[in-house]
Amino acid sequence: MKTPQVTQRLMVTSLAALLLLAACRREEVTHARVAKGADAPSEMMPPAMGGAMPGSGGAPGMGNGEVAPPPPPDPANTLKWTLPPGWTEKLEGGMRYATLKPGTPGKVEVSVVMLPGPAGGELANVNRWRGQLGLATVDEAGLAAIRKAIPTSAGALGLYDLISDGTVKTRMTAALLAATNGNTWFLKMTGDAEPVAANQADFTRLLESLHFDASGAP
Repeated sequence: MKTPQVTQRLMVTSLAALLLLAACRREEVTHARVAKGADAPSEMMPPAMGGAMPGSGGAPGMGNGEVAPPPPPDPANTLKWTLPPGWTEKLEGGMRYATLKPGTPGKVEVSVVMLPGPAGGELANVNRWRGQLGLATVDEAGLAAIRKAIPTSAGALGLYDLISDGTVKTRMTAALLAATNGNTWFLKMTGDAEPVAANQADFTRLLESLHFDASGAP
């Protein structure tokens, strides 16, 4: 029969063994965690954004959603016109090919824009212009009702005269030329209603003079 002293020593020994075993297990777990952290894969870094975006033709520096401007047209595809007396012009390059200024006072200017291909089509562009003036969109029948055809040596173009609602009226007289060489040209006279109206006749004569000349002559 065990004495109380023997029983107490056995309990103390058992408790010490349990504490030692627990300490060993803690050490194993700690080591296992260190090993797991050392073997974990490093965090992946996002790729650099300085390269070309898909569809940008591989052009460098166009990785932030920018659209590369169309290449300058060759001489055979460059639109020419006869500038009305008193008007000035500035060749811009890129999509906005030129800016023309009538000689009369007031807020009015003419932009000449070239885009490759159909550029969305005539209906979509006219409705975009109408939206800029706060006007409702039109369908194909409505487009035909407001379209004025002007024959030119560069091809047939559609002319649209649009006036905004409201007290202060903005007027836009816009011409769209879908040329046979594959480019689309826009000529838009915009500004306050009165100076735009004062230059309508000159703008129409400018449109009638449009042509393509490979020799570079005006």
